[in-house]
Order: sequence, then C-alpha cells, then structure tokens
Amino acid sequence: MTAETTGTTETGAAHQDDAFDRTVDVLVVGSGGGGMTAGLAARAAGLRTLIVEKSAHYGGSTALSGGGIWVPNAPAQVRDGYSPDPEGVVQYLRTITRGLVTEERLRAYVETAPEMMEFLERSSDWFEFVWKPGYADYYPELPGGSGEGSTINVPPIDLRKLGPDEEQLLQPLALAPKGIWLGPKDLRMFYQVRQNWRGKAVLVKLVWRMFRARVFGDRIAAIGQSLMARMRLALREHEVPLWLDSPMKSLITGPDGEVIGAIVEQDGRELRVRAEGGVILATGGFEHDMVWRKELCPEIDQDWSFGNPASMGDGIRAGQEVGADTDLLDEAWWFPSIQWPDGRMQFMLNERMMPAQFIVNGAGKRYINEAAPYMDFGHAMIEGQRSGVTHIPSWLITDSRSWHRYVVAGHLPIPKVPFAPVPTGGKIPQAWLDSGVVKQANSWAELAAKIDVPADQLAATAERFNELARKGHDDDFQRGDSVYDNYYGDPTLPNPNLHPLGKPPYYAFRMVPGDLGTSGGLRTDEFARVLRADGTVVAGLYATGNTTAAVMGRSYAGAGATIGPAMTFGYIAAQHISAQQTTTDPNGGSK
Repeated sequence: MTAETTGTTETGAAHQDDAFDRTVDVLVVGSGGGGMTAGLAARAAGLRTLIVEKSAHYGGSTALSGGGIWVPNAPAQVRDGYSPDPEGVVQYLRTITRGLVTEERLRAYVETAPEMMEFLERSSDWFEFVWKPGYADYYPELPGGSGEGSTINVPPIDLRKLGPDEEQLLQPLALAPKGIWLGPKDLRMFYQVRQNWRGKAVLVKLVWRMFRARVFGDRIAAIGQSLMARMRLALREHEVPLWLDSPMKSLITGPDGEVIGAIVEQDGRELRVRAEGGVILATGGFEHDMVWRKELCPEIDQDWSFGNPASMGDGIRAGQEVGADTDLLDEAWWFPSIQWPDGRMQFMLNERMMPAQFIVNGAGKRYINEAAPYMDFGHAMIEGQRSGVTHIPSWLITDSRSWHRYVVAGHLPIPKVPFAPVPTGGKIPQAWLDSGVVKQANSWAELAAKIDVPADQLAATAERFNELARKGHDDDFQRGDSVYDNYYGDPTLPNPNLHPLGKPPYYAFRMVPGDLGTSGGLRTDEFARVLRADGTVVAGLYATGNTTAAVMGRSYAGAGATIGPAMTFGYIAAQHISAQQTTTDPNGGSK
C-alpha cells in the first residue's frame, strides 16, 4: 500500500497555515475520470495537488462504465485520418442541447477535449488511446453528426500491473467469470455469434482467455476498468497523492464567500485542507439518494442505477451550501434495463436493435423506435408514464427464432454447455420465468394476460409490426433508418433492425428505466467555475462530471459523452487554476 493511498503527507511539502492541517494549490474531490484528469493536469502545471476520495475504492462511475470517451478530433482519430469539422461539431451539440447549454461551454468542450487527450498521451506511456470507427454518433443524420463516430477507447490491461492498487480499483457489481472480457469491437462481433464467422471467432477468443486466466493467472481488464487502471498508474508515476476513505465533509469559505479549502475526514479526524488555487469537485451525481431522486422524478421509485454506489450527491450539496446554483436535477443518463429479482441490473442495448422484437407499454402499443439512443428511450418511458398509461415497466416482445439466433439478456444462442459462465441452450432458464421478469406464452392472448395488456391491442401491434417488417421499412417509428440503429442489428438482413416475428413461443422481458448516473448538478461556466443563480462565480470552486449540469443538456451526443466532458472540464479547471496562480504569483511564475 502506497503512502499516497493511505494519506501519509508528502515529504518536503510547503509550510501549512496555522489554521489548516495541510495546504495545497489544488484539492480535487473524487477519483473518477474527471477527478484524476484534473489531478494530473494540475500536477503537470507545477501545482501542489491532492485528490481525496470518500470510498475505499478509486475509479468512480468511470470504472463501472464502458470506458468510451467522446472526443471529436482526438489525436487517435486524427492519426487515422479522420477530422470532423469543429464548427460542425458545435452545431451538432447546439442542436441536440436545444438551448439548455451556453455557446461558450459547448465551444470550450469541442476546442479543449482534443487538447486534453493530447496532454494525457504526453503525460504518461500508460495512456494508449484508440479510435473506434463505425460506432456512429447517436444522431448521425443531424448536421455535424458523424456516422464514423468519435468514441475513443483504451486497450485492455493486465491489472497485475497495479500491484497493491489493484484491490482498491472499484469493481463492477456483477463481475464477469474469470478470464471473460470484451473490448468494444469484440462486443459487436460477439452479438453476431450466429450471423457470421467473426462472431464465432470472438467466442473462441473468450474460451482462450478463460484458459489463459486459469493457467497463467491473467487478470485482464478492458473498457472502464482499463481506463481507470491507467489513470491510477499515471497518478502514481507523477506522485499525485490520492487519499482513500477520506470524505469531504464541507467546504471552507473566506470572508467574501470564496472557497479556500475543505474539511476532509481521515481516520476519524477532521482535517482542514487549504486549497490556495481552488477546489475541484468531481464527486459524481446523486443516483443512489432515492429520497432526493423521488422528489425530483417520482417515476423513478426504485434504485435502478448502474452508477457508483458512493454517489450520494455530496459535492452538489456542498456547492449549494456555499451559494451555488443547480440545473437539470431531474435528469439522468437513462439506459433501459432489466432488473433481476436479486436487484442486479442488466443493460438492454443490442436487444433493442434486434430485428424481430418490439416494445409495448401497458396499453399494448409501441411508442418509440426501439433502437433509439438509450437517453431518448428513457425519456419516452418517463414521459409516457406521466401520460397516465403504464410505461414503467415496458415489455420487450420477441419470438423463439430470435431466442435461438441472437444474444438476449446475456443468453448465448448455442447448444447447452455444462458449467458455462453464461446461460446457453434452447430453453429460457426456468429461474427467469419463475422470477416474473420474463414471461413465456404460446399465443398473443396468453402473453397479453401474463403482462397485463389488452389482448386485442397486443395482437394488433404484432400484426402491424410484422406487416412493416415484411415491407422492410418501419413507417411508424423509422427503426433502422439511422446508421446508429444498425450498429447492433443483424447485418445479414436488408434492414438490420426489422424481421417479422414468427411462431411461438413468444417471450416478454420486463424493462425499467435504468441509468448510468444522474446528469444534473451544479451550474458551471466554460472554465468549469461554479456559478450562483445570478451568474456570478463562486470564487475558488470548480466542478466537473456528474457533479455538474451536463454540457450535453438532456441529450447524449455519442458513446462516451459522459466521460469525455468529465475529463475535459477537469482538465479545463486545472488549467484555469494554473493560469490564475501564475497571474497572482508576485514572482511571475506558477507555484
């Protein structure tokens, strides 16, 4: 265990004010992608930097995520010969945010995100970024949108490289079997295991990875786990202190209301930490504070979030206590999901792009393009629920052919494999049926009764869907018109997202509006400074990530549109503090 992890003070630190237990230039609160990027940028600028984390594990919601970073014109993208027009990207964001986000913030993101990525690549060899062409922006047909996409990823990494820090990396709640990991490109092919040889090749790779893990002890991590492992290694390389089990209790303000530090609890003691340049809040959202969430969005009456279990809104409340304004507090990064009886949540991503399925509300009717971006789908569920018609839960309806052809709810469509780490075989697992989360029936009338929707309407919906599927175009909701829709569809079909449902049995999967975390919080400006209701700055206070009202507004530009802004505005905050420190230093240089 390293000194910076346990909280031991650095040797040779500058003298501390008598009223404070420790003095730094920058105090970063939170250890996700935004917080760690801020810490690295501050240290690179020569600033004394400290990162504190309330939980016993670092990584935040970033460690639990798909690890994508949405950065148009990232160096990895440019190296591959693709450079989206920055003005076009600004226009794209302006369109999808619908006036909820200032032009200055949008431009700051578009202009600085590539610089942030370049900085990380320069700062450490641990950072390897690759572009994932073909995973389209979520609205690629809009002006400035891209069918090639701007999602940047990191390669997998063996967690043994972390040494003692491996155990402190926040782990997903549902751990994959030993040796099972999928990179972003693998995932798409894996979903096509019955459609082409590339999908079967991924399956073979998974078997090989399991073998290696058991024989050679590989502990390979991909996606968000790999990103945060690399962040931790870079922090260690640059000797940026990280205190775990060290929650911020409150901010400390000066005589004019400026933030000058924070009270941090460590080992049962409350330490007063002075931050001469500023405090950067990167504490995440409040997705697991269900009292607060129900006040703001009563339709979310259970904890359906995939976000960091420690995300309880600490940073947002701390900002409010010193006069900060908030926005979009009713919003979240919605992601339609299955909730199993044990509370475990499971994404529904590729299932919504499968050809032979449709999704109905409590009236037995379709109500949206099932393959729509998950943020839009979540909005449709919530808004539909407010209409008086049950949309929570909704039901994904499919047939026996799809069950045997596509990956559904983690089931692999191959013959039964004893002791397989995922469900296999031709039958729906009995435990799924017993749970009530999945229903099975041999007629539309029987299925309608089981999911409590009008039988005649469900049959009419199925008939209409099959008519459209045979025609090859979804006239009702345009499913399949967008290249985004097609990504996880069936490439062997004329329309990858449409095929008639065939013979029974029919299956219905219960869907709820899960989320990746809340996306409303403190109002900030283009420099990541926290704002009051009158638009003035709370001096000395910065924020990034889910602690803030998202730069994406109520939308989602593309895969990685949470992590990209979190990292970018963490970088911007550190740069702004550095510039201010340089300006105010009487010796004409940064500290």
